[in-house]
Amino acid sequence: MGEEEALMLQGQADIWKYMFHFADSMALKSAVELRIPDIIHRHGGPMTLSQITASLSDAPSPHIAYLARIMRLLVRRNIFAAHHPSDNGGDTLYGLTHSSRWLLSDSAVNLAPMLLMENHPTLLAPWHYLSHCVREGGFAFNKAHGRDIWEMTLENPELNKLFNNGMACTGRAAMMAIVSAYKEGFESIVSLVDVGGGTGGTISEIVKTYPHIKGINFDLPHVVVTAPEHDGVTHIGGDMFHSVPPADAVFMKWLLHDWSDKDCIKILKNCKKAIREDKGKVIIAEFVLKPEGKGLFDDTGFVFDLLMIAHCSGGKERTESEWKNLLNQAGFPRYHIIHTHSFLSIIEAYPL
Repeated sequence: MGEEEALMLQGQADIWKYMFHFADSMALKSAVELRIPDIIHRHGGPMTLSQITASLSDAPSPHIAYLARIMRLLVRRNIFAAHHPSDNGGDTLYGLTHSSRWLLSDSAVNLAPMLLMENHPTLLAPWHYLSHCVREGGFAFNKAHGRDIWEMTLENPELNKLFNNGMACTGRAAMMAIVSAYKEGFESIVSLVDVGGGTGGTISEIVKTYPHIKGINFDLPHVVVTAPEHDGVTHIGGDMFHSVPPADAVFMKWLLHDWSDKDCIKILKNCKKAIREDKGKVIIAEFVLKPEGKGLFDDTGFVFDLLMIAHCSGGKERTESEWKNLLNQAGFPRYHIIHTHSFLSIIEAYPL
């Protein structure tokens, strides 16, 4: 086979692979819905398919052949491990890997709620409108549902819970790295407001590690009304486009990427009003896109950039130069980037 023919064959294989990438997500979603990672974890070790199906309490007549085919793909993707007995007559045993351990419901770093949220039919529908957005502008979520995601979560308590759980689990996954990487930054803060903090999981993690901090969880009223109590944290409902509660520092994790540059400048200006000009700071935890980056999460950042088209009203992920321009326009001429062992970096911004 000649070089050109080999390249064309590889190109065909790539198109087939990307054409059906959604099958990976659906197989993974099915494993989470069936709680297979939890079943194997509770068992204490690898299990046969018969043992797994016997543990499906809500499945009166499980189809073991279907499960075998789903698990075969997930093993190939290294989500689960397959242990083949040395004797030919033994059944294959399926165990956890470092990937499927991120899907355990009782784990502090459980990404299953985010997986279920992003693969919910309501959130998948806008992806079919990307080409429409290119042709005519507008917002994919609105095109799919006739309203934006915030209006829809307000109207639909079940979707609101799904969304909040998804956001909370990503917060826990990132916060361990953020708290560790930003130790000196948190130690100098007395009061901290988490803007768009959801149900308060993020600010709670910060206060647990740094109990001298007075934590304020700030989000829309219908969000904070569902928030549980957290030691050292006060919940405040409001609108960040109108004002932000005063504090020594403002924290925003994975928030500004939801909004256009114009909206981000409004939010940042309100954050600037909330802090002391001489000592205050804004702490932003977001992707910093690296077009040529080859780090563990660099590729994920570009996927999330398209996710912003699908779900948000003008949101996007940004490169360092785009962050610098945004901060300058909002009145933050000085900034510092701290990279963490997670998908988010810390952007520390100062008004002076």
